[in-house]
Amino acid sequence: MENINPKYPRTYHVPWSPGTTSDDKKLSGNWFDNYRGKEIVITEKLDGENQAVNHYDVFARSHGAPTRSPWSRNMWDKDGILWQIKDKIADNETVYGENLFGEHSIIYTKLTNYWHIFAVTNGDVWYSWDDVCIVADVLKQPHVPELWRGIINSEEQLKELIDTFVHDPSTYGATKEGCVIRIADEFPFEDFSKCVCKWVRPNHVQTGEHWTKNWKRAKLMWEYNK
Repeated sequence: MENINPKYPRTYHVPWSPGTTSDDKKLSGNWFDNYRGKEIVITEKLDGENQAVNHYDVFARSHGAPTRSPWSRNMWDKDGILWQIKDKIADNETVYGENLFGEHSIIYTKLTNYWHIFAVTNGDVWYSWDDVCIVADVLKQPHVPELWRGIINSEEQLKELIDTFVHDPSTYGATKEGCVIRIADEFPFEDFSKCVCKWVRPNHVQTGEHWTKNWKRAKLMWEYNK
């Protein structure tokens, strides 16, 4: 089995993002120049695990081998999402999604699905947001919630938009983890850091050894309504 999927690149924080850790990096200098006057899409950042699916298997943090963690069972189990979609993914494509099967630091009470697609690449380019949505439709999987789409002309305008969105509840519950900002059009694979960035809430709790030993499955919306 050939492992052809690239690992998802590091996403830099916008300068005013409060949720950075010692391992994170913030944008600086003239970073906004690549966004000015262009159409962008702002999506909700969901609090789960970044998982990539290609024509062969599903991968998590380490792309050296497929994941078989219990908190990704919904992906790789015999009836899991992998087996429903992998034959619809081209040999050169990798589809990235946020898996909410394992409950992290945010409890979502309105989930109807666990895996939400947010990016697709063929190794040469990152697909446009419209094409990401088309792939999600073909695979019959949801994409991450779209919060806003339009043209941005100043960093201050973007800051005001994000400051508005991050105080609203999540699409799937009370608390929003953050926002991801991306260029709406496709862009070269190597330009990722110039075309995608994020804002993350303060006091974000990352998973560690304690979480892996004590994790629990997130409930879907109808389980709260019993």
